[in-house]
Amino acid sequence: MIRMSVRQKSMNVVDSKTPVCPGVTRVLITLLAGLLFTAALPAQPAWQFSDVERVVAVADIHGAHGAFQRILQRAGVVDNDLAWTGGRTHLVIVGDVLDRGADSRLALDLIRELEVEAAAAGGRVHMVLGNHEIMNMTGDLRYVAAGEYAAFAAEEPMEVREAEFARIVDALDEPEAIAAARQQFDTDYPPGFFAHREAFSATGQYGRWLLEKPVLLVINDMAFVHAGLAGAVIGNAGSLNARMRAELDEFLTAYENLVAAAVISRAETLYDLPARVAELLEAAEAGNDSLPGGLRNDAAKLQDLGSLSFLSPDGLVWYRGNVACNRLTEQDRLAAALGQIGAAQLVIGHTPTRGAVVLSRMDELLLRIDTGMLSEYYGGRASALVVEGDSVAVVYENETEPATPLPQPRHVGSRPANLSAAALEAALARADIVARQPFDGTAELVSLVDGELELEAILTLAERETVNVAVAAYQLDRLLGLDMVPVTVAREIDGEPVALQYWPPNAISEAQRSARQLGGSAWCPLGDQLEDMYLFDALIYNQGRTLERIRYSTDNFQLLLVGHDLTFASESDRPAHLAELPVVLTPAWREALESLDQQTLSVALGDVLDRRRFRSLLARRDQLLSLAR
Repeated sequence: MIRMSVRQKSMNVVDSKTPVCPGVTRVLITLLAGLLFTAALPAQPAWQFSDVERVVAVADIHGAHGAFQRILQRAGVVDNDLAWTGGRTHLVIVGDVLDRGADSRLALDLIRELEVEAAAAGGRVHMVLGNHEIMNMTGDLRYVAAGEYAAFAAEEPMEVREAEFARIVDALDEPEAIAAARQQFDTDYPPGFFAHREAFSATGQYGRWLLEKPVLLVINDMAFVHAGLAGAVIGNAGSLNARMRAELDEFLTAYENLVAAAVISRAETLYDLPARVAELLEAAEAGNDSLPGGLRNDAAKLQDLGSLSFLSPDGLVWYRGNVACNRLTEQDRLAAALGQIGAAQLVIGHTPTRGAVVLSRMDELLLRIDTGMLSEYYGGRASALVVEGDSVAVVYENETEPATPLPQPRHVGSRPANLSAAALEAALARADIVARQPFDGTAELVSLVDGELELEAILTLAERETVNVAVAAYQLDRLLGLDMVPVTVAREIDGEPVALQYWPPNAISEAQRSARQLGGSAWCPLGDQLEDMYLFDALIYNQGRTLERIRYSTDNFQLLLVGHDLTFASESDRPAHLAELPVVLTPAWREALESLDQQTLSVALGDVLDRRRFRSLLARRDQLLSLAR
């Protein structure tokens, strides 16, 4: 009976044999379902499993319940009635079931039900917390969709809404003001808002369930976290889960104590709390009994949001460095982090992939499986990673044959039509120049047209046809795997050899970034990116790095290095402005530098550098290796 009620809601069907009683029946069904779920789950959250024959992983559902159903069916873990057919399979939900899409509650209910069914069949369903689950629990409601609130509207007592409205309009006495306040109240707190807040509280049916879930799961030798692993926050996997649970418990307990004492309201969201709590503590210090019952400690715990790891950009539910930092910096950190938790590979969601395909990075240390399942928002599709023994495959909701993860492509800066590097090279090589203007002294910024494609590029003169240092900088960037230099090609224009370097739109200079104090949300920490730039500039003897030649994509603050016409001098030392800079090399950096022998460089750069510059480049390489700490 319980199965049928949940399935009916998911499938939009009605069983004529089931009596309709919207009050008592729904309450009884909810209570019975909760008891069944609780009985089937372990008393303590489990985070490590071995000898698992088959694993299916899905990420970032975001309320796309229909697509979620279809991909579970394609992966062979449920049948057409959404009943578990996965046997001993372990299904992993890699966070972010919630927000943006209307049907997140249906998806959560299905996951909870499959937990029970899978356990009975010898399998498991694992829910790994994402940032959006934690946001809903802690009151960060910026991305809750109207439909998500509406799913709770029938369970919201009218007296709760009226009490909250009365609190807001308590000081108003003009009918017009009260009417306007009512309209604003219903906009800010749509029907279902308060029931939703209650359901995701520490004692609510979803919040209580989510609090038992890990942020880190290890199955066989594969780790699953929502966003990524940053080396600075990695410890034992069990301690990481325990630490997150303790922090959430402490925060939510303090919050619930203040709500229960009517000191704050569930209408106050996460980012309202610091100012509200500061006001309460200030009043308490002045002798006002605004915090009765010894609630000052609870209030203080809600004041400093910056100390909370579940809000940290380096945290497991937010970190994007595994996706965005180049392999020279990130690969060794990720390998070390995985070693600490006893895993060899990491699976993440959080950051939708370009092209809505599952991608691998850093010699397959990383698998990215967020393919934008909520298509109306992300333009993607549902996918599932399927691991059986040594076989790793991907199934997509709109494809009949399994695929394999694809290597993450090089992508430096925004591009029209999401062109590949090869396609962009071809366009720059043949496009017509339609406008030119001076840029940063020795170069020009030019506008190009290739059919319907419009581009901008930096044009710099080459010394001669066989010495084009701007192109050499691009080729060396690709050889190292640095991925900071935009696509650059050699051309002849007006009878002269030149370099054309793609100029990514929607980018700002270092001067602009610094003046506006931007970059705190950079996917790869700015300090890491700048260290890589200094090493690269020392290697290529760059004397022309200005603030205008350091640029950032505004969507993720990826560092873009442009304008390399003053590079590759015949010097064996570093440029003067970098002469005293400490040289710190990761193992990946060291390996990349050591691979730059004469033969490798000749193949990659033989048509754009001469032998004298080769010798100087290798001499600088040797110096960096000798100075490295």
